[in-house]
Amino acid sequence: MKKLVLTSLAAVFAVSAAQAANVINDNPLYRPDQGNFYSMTGLSSNTNSTTTVGLSEEFGYGITDRLAVGIATSMTENNWFDQSDWDTFGIGVNYRLLDMNNWKADVYGSYGLGYVWAYGASFMDEDLTQYAWNIGMRAGYITEAWTVAGHVEFDYVNSESFNWGDDGLHLISMGLDAFFDLNDSWSLLAGAEYTGIMDDRVENAGTWEGKLGANYNMDDNKFLGIYMTKEMAHTGAGQWTIADGFGFGAKFGIQF
Repeated sequence: MKKLVLTSLAAVFAVSAAQAANVINDNPLYRPDQGNFYSMTGLSSNTNSTTTVGLSEEFGYGITDRLAVGIATSMTENNWFDQSDWDTFGIGVNYRLLDMNNWKADVYGSYGLGYVWAYGASFMDEDLTQYAWNIGMRAGYITEAWTVAGHVEFDYVNSESFNWGDDGLHLISMGLDAFFDLNDSWSLLAGAEYTGIMDDRVENAGTWEGKLGANYNMDDNKFLGIYMTKEMAHTGAGQWTIADGFGFGAKFGIQF
């Protein structure tokens, strides 16, 4: 395996059960109602390289109140599109496993590829493309005022779509998210996630990322959010290093 995507291509498919009103507001336990579409568009960068901007799009559909499907993709541009890369593309499915009063749980999975069109080459380049399989579960407790949800995901990444040999990497991601409704228009969110490589042959693997954000709901079907992230990486021998600078971004969500 020449290169590897070390982040999940499928985390965006972790939509889950929402409040009875089903307002789209970046709640970690949101999911679309039966027959409804949703779209999440994101922009991201960081204080160390503001000339590099990431763009992501997730588009999904509620087949039933329990079952949803979606596609997701992302790209990166540098210096006002002096260089642009189509980074990832994936398809996913999410199923409501538990809906018991305030307690919710979902299972989800997806398949995707990285470096669709990057560095002047396409996904046909075997030395460039990575393929990722993902399964995960998200569960939490939701009220009209706040939500707490945890998740765990497993990824298998390789340079061949159906290669299950020793060249692939196995990743695990675990995280906790909290969401607070301040009023009908404003909400706050916070979260932390650990991502690590499970294979013994890879040393010094593992990162923590913290996130803080705020969302403004234009109405029940549209919201605009801003957020900031900070990363801490494992450097070996039990040592951790806090990354320089901050990540920042914006997100626009709509359901129809």
